[in-house]
Amino acid sequence: MIKKKIGVFLVDDHQIVRDGIKSLLQNVPEITISGEASSGKELLERIPMSETDIILMDISIPDVSGIELTKQINKNYPDIKVLVLSMYTQEDFIVNAIAAGAKGYLPKNTTRPELLKAIFQIYEGNEYYSDTISKIIFENYISSVRKAKEPEVEKDKDEDLLSSREKQILQMVVDGLQNQEIADKLFISIRTVESHKNHIMQKLGIKSIVELIKYALRNKIANI
Repeated sequence: MIKKKIGVFLVDDHQIVRDGIKSLLQNVPEITISGEASSGKELLERIPMSETDIILMDISIPDVSGIELTKQINKNYPDIKVLVLSMYTQEDFIVNAIAAGAKGYLPKNTTRPELLKAIFQIYEGNEYYSDTISKIIFENYISSVRKAKEPEVEKDKDEDLLSSREKQILQMVVDGLQNQEIADKLFISIRTVESHKNHIMQKLGIKSIVELIKYALRNKIANI
């Protein structure tokens, strides 16, 4: 059976950037360019008529920010995943993009292999952040925790909510393992991994992987 090609839609206000990305992706047999837009208005007009799986989203768009566009896409087209590709690598941009529903974040100086890896990982249901982006998120977070000296949260209560397998998977998530890697290590299916992660997040009342990792570190449910 021939596998469906991954439809990638490009959103960037610079034609030369879109052309550059197309040149990186055009010879990849698993990927097809489903459309492109230079503004939020163009994206919202064209996306319903395209067969798109992943949007490569710049943050700096003339008429509306990529973060606001990500919110709209996440709300109105939940099956379409957003991968941010931006020159902005400050923590606030990254955190706001994730909160808006982005499934990945890459700096614009990323390599072709990493761009392809991110696209494939997100298409398979994972999230993807480059090493640079992950380092920015967690270095700033760990630093803020050390300075804040927050009072202990009822960690024993929350820890007791999780089964030993859920704690094991949570530690692997904190270690940066993707769903497939966790599945391989534990000899379980990727769907079982996703189910465990969803149960963990439901039990703890958390909605994103980044917040889950922060929570696990803050409450010492997992270690780095």
